[in-house]
Amino acid sequence: MSEQLSLFADAPSRTRLDSPREVRPADFPGQLTETARNLPEGLFIGTSSWSFPGWHGLVYAENYEPAELAHGGLAAYARFPLFRSVGIDRTFYAPIPREEYERYAAQVPTGFRFVVKAPVQCVSPKLRADPGNRALDNPHFLDPAWAVRHFIEPAMQGLGRNTGPLVFQFSPLPRALAREPAEFAWRVGTFLRALPKGPVYAVELRDEALLTDEYLHVVADAGARHCVGLHPRQPSAAEQARLLRKLSPGPLVVRWNLHRDYAHEEARVRYFPFSQLRDEDLPTRVTLARLCLEAAAAHQPAFVIVNNKAEGSAPLTILKLAELVAAEAARHHGRLWVGDHDV
Repeated sequence: MSEQLSLFADAPSRTRLDSPREVRPADFPGQLTETARNLPEGLFIGTSSWSFPGWHGLVYAENYEPAELAHGGLAAYARFPLFRSVGIDRTFYAPIPREEYERYAAQVPTGFRFVVKAPVQCVSPKLRADPGNRALDNPHFLDPAWAVRHFIEPAMQGLGRNTGPLVFQFSPLPRALAREPAEFAWRVGTFLRALPKGPVYAVELRDEALLTDEYLHVVADAGARHCVGLHPRQPSAAEQARLLRKLSPGPLVVRWNLHRDYAHEEARVRYFPFSQLRDEDLPTRVTLARLCLEAAAAHQPAFVIVNNKAEGSAPLTILKLAELVAAEAARHHGRLWVGDHDV
């Protein structure tokens, strides 16, 4: 559907926000609805946020201001036929109260799921200090009681049936800890086993040295999942898929964060305003399509969150990925294949 690119026509941007307008969804081509109809029921795909004016003409009817989208864009976002999920990343920087989660849940349908990042206090041994000062030791690092009180309970109570995976993303760790992958795996396993049962917990790493067989089995034994985090600091999607296949079937959690050739700021500048695909990555798309179909064949849910910095425009990446999955599912008339065949 390359003609989708033409939907991103330039539009004048408002210079100031006088009052929030009602955010209206774009008019969706019928083919999008047909593609969505052919996706596995348990596939929840979406983007890492929704406040991007560059998505006008595809997701949104007009070129709304970021503040307008942040305030009222989620309901319009959730009407895009392919979007069954969205990431909440702001929780990484500070916990939010149950009422904020409730406000999000009130804007989406019952079958929608939120993929929520845990606060940094859960996952970082050090906390940033004021410029010029040394980072402070974090007393709440891998503290299950703190995580339950400030993250898990508010999220589950506020989102209710819309709760998706709760993701513990470990940014690059201090060298002393990163050099001890067995110690890290043991500590993460102890933490996960102390959490309440119910939600899907997923662990995302940014240190490749920590992605060991021991880590994978410890996380699985704790009832959690390895999050396939696609980022230059992690192995390719194909390699992480190979590692996942060593484990028993379970929910699939993917966050396609960043193109392998760029740092965050480089990708942001290159891809802004996120209205077209600039660096298509077909091998990664094919791998993710396979993983989604394998999850469906095993009767497991799959959650795939895509960032604009993956290929240039998250909605268009999701469109291409959904077309791969839907075409393969339709070709087999509902018999979802599993294996290493070409898509």
